[in-house]
Amino acid sequence: MPAITVENILVLPRLPRPDAAVTRERSVTRLVTAHSQREGAGFEVRRPFPSMDLRTADPFILLDEMGPVTYEPHEAKGAPWHPHRGFETVTYVLDGSMVHHDSHGGGGVIAEGDTQWMTAGSGILHDELPAEDLVVHGGIMHGFQLWVNLPRDKKMAAPRYQDLKSGELTLVSSHDGGALVRIIAGDIGGFAGPGSTYTPIAYAHASIAPGGQLETPWPQEFSAMVYVVSGSGTVGADRRPVTSGQLAVLGHGDSITVGADAKQDSRTGDMEVLLLGGQPIREPVVQYGPFVMNTRQEIIEAIEDYQAGRMGRIPAEHLVGQRLGE
Repeated sequence: MPAITVENILVLPRLPRPDAAVTRERSVTRLVTAHSQREGAGFEVRRPFPSMDLRTADPFILLDEMGPVTYEPHEAKGAPWHPHRGFETVTYVLDGSMVHHDSHGGGGVIAEGDTQWMTAGSGILHDELPAEDLVVHGGIMHGFQLWVNLPRDKKMAAPRYQDLKSGELTLVSSHDGGALVRIIAGDIGGFAGPGSTYTPIAYAHASIAPGGQLETPWPQEFSAMVYVVSGSGTVGADRRPVTSGQLAVLGHGDSITVGADAKQDSRTGDMEVLLLGGQPIREPVVQYGPFVMNTRQEIIEAIEDYQAGRMGRIPAEHLVGQRLGE
């Protein structure tokens, strides 16, 4: 897991430790175990939501963990050209690399530690495929895709693309230096990530040393969730035990606590978690595959616009490749 890191965590700025006298630590209200399913051209994902156990996670629509999986040569798969409307996709890669193209000219390689932020808005076509070297030689792939909903007045915003390189993420440590936090977007403890968002959210990846504890302020008006990527520990004021592939949904409060067990069974030796939450939109959500709108009529219009080519068209060079079966 070669996500961005530092040799000496003690040189980083530190998150303020929440003051127990004036803050309320959030407790776990629900614990969800991710289920597995296949997406795109047939690659497997672990999905904590939406699921039978957690149907909605406002302002988020979906969280998929891709891998970790080790591909043999010519075995790696991706998601060929497909449309989106009404939300944003955030792809964060830990191992391996992916290549993105879209019908609005955005694109590039999403390498280890990088984040690709695509605002579908009014409509866009894109693909996400494993890099050529991964296809030819095989190797490990591990990443995440988060779908962030857009409010009604932003659903038809112009599409845009953000390419956030690993070195651009904001790096901070816990107050005691026992955890490294990479902030992708939003404000956590007074430190802001580089991602530009329409919907106010906070999104970060934390590595917590064995026996360590991450305590951080969290916006009171935001939802809050902790997804365990690897390792084990506890989450929340109630110190709920959690392990790899589980999502802890937290209740009201203005701080989050995650503790790592003294012994970790993970590739990095640390407990690896995603911290995520945001300002609930509290609007009707109607989803049909890659379209997320507020009404059924808007879904019908999205399908018609896609079929009429009004969400863009596959660039000629990629269309030729498809015809040749590449």
